[in-house]
Amino acid sequence: MENPSQHRMDAPAALAAKAVKRMVPEIGEDGKPTGKHVARAIEADEVLANRIDGETIIVVTVAGEKLTGKAPKLPKEEEPAK
Repeated sequence: MENPSQHRMDAPAALAAKAVKRMVPEIGEDGKPTGKHVARAIEADEVLANRIDGETIIVVTVAGEKLTGKAPKLPKEEEPAK
């Protein structure tokens, strides 16, 4: 899949989204914040750009958040037909 935007994508958005988590406030049973934070996954449509730097992936979301995680293993590209 080709990236139609001008933003850099080292990995497909779906793989990048799976590699990072967003920290959000934990909500208790009473509907109020507990004071703790929990890691939540992001969706592929939230990924604006991503870059792999060694073992780390850096993802920028459409909301402007910068999230980091362990770089995913990218699928090997198929050999071009001769």
